[in-house]
Amino acid sequence: MIEDRHFLADPAGVALCPGAAEGLLRLQRAGRRLVVISNQSGVGRGLFTEEAVRAVNDRMVELLREAGVTLAGVYWCPHAPDAECDCRKPKPGQIHRALRELGGDLCGACVIGDRAADIDLAHNLGLTAVLVRTGYGRATEAALTTPPNFIADDLTAAADFFLLDRA
Repeated sequence: MIEDRHFLADPAGVALCPGAAEGLLRLQRAGRRLVVISNQSGVGRGLFTEEAVRAVNDRMVELLREAGVTLAGVYWCPHAPDAECDCRKPKPGQIHRALRELGGDLCGACVIGDRAADIDLAHNLGLTAVLVRTGYGRATEAALTTPPNFIADDLTAAADFFLLDRA
């Protein structure tokens, strides 16, 4: 959704990927609630603070809002990869938290992402998995052991697949 900047901690570095706002806007106009779920291991590794994550997320939300996109929620796991937590993707803790806080269910939901953890999260919950080739997506595609339902060049193509698949 945003351009990859390894361990991004500065909101000034936030830029939307090409096609991100358009794809999310299509999903929103189709009545889908949009929730961002991310792993932020830089916090657990001591590279930056949760306040830095909030600032980066606030900037992302601002850029999306300027494009007409409203996110229902933004959630992140602050733990390092070796932490024993239920919120680090591909574990479903963040999804369950979002459901508790926002209401609703997973009926008709999908996971769109650029990492194997996103695809595995979708499979763990029985959801449609869409890999986007932006960010880490191309490298992820080459190394996948669990196939997604669809591979898209960007979020616009991912949204089109998801909406057509549900038509």
